[in-house]
Amino acid sequence: MSATGIAINGAAGGGMGEVDRRIYMVATGLLLAMAALFLVARWFTGVHPAVGFVQAFAEAAMVGGLADWFAVTALFRHPLRLPIPHTAIIPHNKDRIGDALAAFLRSNFLTPAVVARRMGRVDVAGAVGRFLARPDGGFEGRLRQGASRLAADMLEAMDQDKLGGMMKGVLVQRLSALNLAPLIGQALEAAMREGRHEPVLDAGIRWALRTLEAQADMIRAMVHERAGAILRWTGLDEKLANAILDGLMKLLAEMEGDPAHPVRLRALDGLESLAGRLQHEEEMQARVARIRDEIIANPAMQRWIDGLWEQARGALLRAARDPQAVLAGKFGELLVQIGSELEQNDIRKQVVNRFARRAVVGLTASYGDNIVKLVSETVRGWDAQTVTDRLERTVGRDLQYIRINGTLVGGLVGLAIHSIDTLLG
Repeated sequence: MSATGIAINGAAGGGMGEVDRRIYMVATGLLLAMAALFLVARWFTGVHPAVGFVQAFAEAAMVGGLADWFAVTALFRHPLRLPIPHTAIIPHNKDRIGDALAAFLRSNFLTPAVVARRMGRVDVAGAVGRFLARPDGGFEGRLRQGASRLAADMLEAMDQDKLGGMMKGVLVQRLSALNLAPLIGQALEAAMREGRHEPVLDAGIRWALRTLEAQADMIRAMVHERAGAILRWTGLDEKLANAILDGLMKLLAEMEGDPAHPVRLRALDGLESLAGRLQHEEEMQARVARIRDEIIANPAMQRWIDGLWEQARGALLRAARDPQAVLAGKFGELLVQIGSELEQNDIRKQVVNRFARRAVVGLTASYGDNIVKLVSETVRGWDAQTVTDRLERTVGRDLQYIRINGTLVGGLVGLAIHSIDTLLG
């Protein structure tokens, strides 16, 4: 920043744009022009009565321009680098300005009543509905693609060992905390109440029949080995084995064909008892919990959990890299349907908008003071030159117009005073 610039009006060269610099030159040029006009009029005093009017105009304009230059400069720095009291107002009061700005935001923008009133005019549901219903549309499509790329980059940037371990730990913790016995008991009880256990029981009986037929030779061999020498010598061991096989097969066939068969009913009683014990017996629940923990600790189960995370991560990456492929499937159809419903259904739209309004109001009530504190501390953290430059960039153009207006208005006032003095004299 040049010393001349500071001496004339204190405009920060680095903080001024090309347009602001031009208007600054106009204001400064006008002031210099009034000074030159005053000197010329002063030189030609007495040549003509009209020269006095010109001199009065130029003199008052010069005084007005200098006064406004001083006022504008005093906002941002010391005029002519002189430590004049009550100058450089903004740098000296930076912290107080930050506190005042924060209090203004808190009082006028971050109160629950103001936020609720403004949110009442915002159609959040409609915006979300349009975003979902038209996934390929213009800005929304670009926004979705940008969000997808960001999600993919973030997912790839994470430490996969730590992230995978964390996800695995959460999954194992959830599985370990799951009380399976009551769930199994309730599911078994519901299945029996609705008759859904019958096909399962029939399938079990048929499996037993097929197993007996397939293992008939093995059963005969077992009977032969355990039979006495007399039974083997007389050939009764084979008849005994066949009788056992025929009896078992007949029993299973009768159980399959007769829902009221006594053995089948005993099996159902056993299932009902098991369902009750699973739900209410602590010993049975502890036994199921031990089995659950053994399964979770099994290395094969651990490898399955690791593979589950890798599959989920791969699916997330594929979805993030190619959101259109995901939106083209059933999931995309579901999102479009949800978006259309939000756009067209007034009742659901009101529910979503009410929820959004309450959520934002709640966030304002809970975190409004923190936001205000952030603004205040941010301004306090800035150095004085940063605050000065930012405010000067914001209002510098208007301040130069104040200088121009001050020069012209001062000249007109001086002209009016001189005119009155001439008339009265």
